[in-house]
Amino acid sequence: MNKPALAFALLTTLFAAAAPSQAQLLNPAPEPQRPQSSVPDDGTLERIVAVVDEEVVLKSELDRAVSQVLAQYQRNPQQLPARPVLERQVLDRLIITRLQVSKASQSGVRISDIEIDQAVANIARTNKMDVDQLRSALARDGLSYEEFRRNLRDELVTQRLRQRVAQSAQVSDAEIDIMLAGNSLKTGEVRLAHILVGVPDGASAEQIQAAREKAERVQKEVAGGQEFASVAMRSSDAQDALEGGDLGWRRHDQVPEMFSDLLQGMSVGQVSPAVRGPSGFHILKLVDQRELGKQLVTEFHAQHMMIKISELVSAADADKKINDLRRRIEAGEDFATLAKANSEDATSANAGGDMGWFPIDTYGPQVGEVISNLKDGELSQIFRSNAGVHFVKRLGMRELDRTDETRRAQAREAIQQRKAEDEFENMLRQLKAEAYIEYRLVGYDTKGEPVSG
Repeated sequence: MNKPALAFALLTTLFAAAAPSQAQLLNPAPEPQRPQSSVPDDGTLERIVAVVDEEVVLKSELDRAVSQVLAQYQRNPQQLPARPVLERQVLDRLIITRLQVSKASQSGVRISDIEIDQAVANIARTNKMDVDQLRSALARDGLSYEEFRRNLRDELVTQRLRQRVAQSAQVSDAEIDIMLAGNSLKTGEVRLAHILVGVPDGASAEQIQAAREKAERVQKEVAGGQEFASVAMRSSDAQDALEGGDLGWRRHDQVPEMFSDLLQGMSVGQVSPAVRGPSGFHILKLVDQRELGKQLVTEFHAQHMMIKISELVSAADADKKINDLRRRIEAGEDFATLAKANSEDATSANAGGDMGWFPIDTYGPQVGEVISNLKDGELSQIFRSNAGVHFVKRLGMRELDRTDETRRAQAREAIQQRKAEDEFENMLRQLKAEAYIEYRLVGYDTKGEPVSG
């Protein structure tokens, strides 16, 4: 596999959970003297590149993270910004991750070792290897297994913090009605890329004007034919800068309201002018778009019979009983009567085994495959699951237009997502405003601004 591919994949996933980071920090309040160096495990002195409250970011951490980005783009290094800019972008991501992990810890978010083990196993499986092979691959990439687990824990913690914020965003039926009545919910999808020229909170008129002029220069570079992704990597202050500003495919209702306004009248490939937003100046590119048609859902109606296998009921005994029940139904006895008396499926037995109408994947792929291969009125063969042994009878199939229901669900999700994004962005702003953050990166002052000359 490519060198640092696994570590980079983890890193980018970790950073994806962070909201866009601006190129600004508050003036540090008077503090006790901060450490100038740290002693790693091998006894050598390490330089600190940032202080975040009581924690530090070491040069070695930054170097590893930058190396992983460089490895990812080794075939297209020209897309990356100059090394000092790249270091600053990666350092911003490390800082915002520190703040989120600290906030999550204060909020009582905990990730167990079992959850870490499961996540490690999933990553190994995704990369078509076992855990031992994953450890070996990480070692070849220069990343210890212990550090990998720490990074993974941070990732899971920040994801859970974001989930908590999202869950707190409540949406009323009235809000959904207003969105649908205003015809502001579009059902298609767009693929977007964007560039952010950040403006710090409480910026002076000079800072705002400097950001505006930079945004206008950047927009002219793109309009002049330079590749949008390359310009984004060099110039964007957004968290997705190293991905070329790519926001991926999103439904119209998932697009931030400010971007949605910019998209009005834009065609594929077009780039917007620089527009001021709460966090700075945004430049948006409409990469592609596609329409979604009528939302048709196929549903099935079926009856179900199950006998459990347990310590008291062997597999052979369960097979014998379920086969006997199937033969009796084939001979003409009533399915519902037998299900009420014999089925051990708690959800359907009292209803005579009736499963109601349901989409094909409701009860998992095994049941879905069995039912889809039956004809109406036909009994399935006996099949086994972890719960026991089963057979089903398909009663009917129908195709329903769920467009209106889908639109309401999309509207609810859109409103909730926008609220969650606003709340999460506000939380990050508050974290940064309340935190002591000091840059010690060569070429930048303590607030992270480039040092001229």
